[in-house]
Amino acid sequence: MGTTQLESVQEPKYWHLKTVLSEALDSDFAVGEVLPNERDLAARFGVARATLRQALEQLELEGRLQRRRGVGTTVAPPRVGVAVATAQHGWVGGDTDQAWQPVECTVDTAPAAVTALLGTEAGQSVHVVRRIRVAQGQAVAAELLYVPTSSVPELSAIEASSGPARARGVLRELHRLDLDGQDRSVELGSARADDAKELDRLPGAPVLVVTTRYLATAGTAAVSIATYRADTCRLTFGDSGALEISHDDQERKAS
Repeated sequence: MGTTQLESVQEPKYWHLKTVLSEALDSDFAVGEVLPNERDLAARFGVARATLRQALEQLELEGRLQRRRGVGTTVAPPRVGVAVATAQHGWVGGDTDQAWQPVECTVDTAPAAVTALLGTEAGQSVHVVRRIRVAQGQAVAAELLYVPTSSVPELSAIEASSGPARARGVLRELHRLDLDGQDRSVELGSARADDAKELDRLPGAPVLVVTTRYLATAGTAAVSIATYRADTCRLTFGDSGALEISHDDQERKAS
């Protein structure tokens, strides 16, 4: 990387710096290579460290960089291509879906926003299933699945179980439901501490939050809050209404 002076550039300095850094990542660095520290980079480009951080944060958001605990900022590999949803009226991630790995299941009250989506009364207990999505050996998403007890009334036979076994029991019962459809929203968020730990991210790192309501005849059967690594996943919608993650190698080469 050579020295670049940015004083005469009309666009925001951090944005121009992001472009320069992006070009350098393609030509001067290999996947997984650690970048120089912020002080050295800021001095090399003649910018304030605050400007440099803005550029690095934008590159992280775009999936070009990763911040790794105990390592520093490294060049990110291409995004992993995995499907988030199947057919619009199918149950996603049922008991036969090996991509989602159940971690635990507890009985708790849902947050107010989830309670509103479920259409249940405030303070009502629900099953909370925690799962991890794995693609190519890497954890790419963490999910909290909120299931009202009314959605799985036959669960009494496995009440004594716990952890992943109980989670699988809830999923089996949920998988038997005849769903009428689902609705979904996607927004940018920040990784909470528990999600960050499971996804090998720093707390506050950018993530994609996918909220899905699974609809049945009697109302909302379950609500999923899935947190995807923003540096690993790019979400696209197909013609069928399914939500999936696409590989972006060709896009990077084209740009």
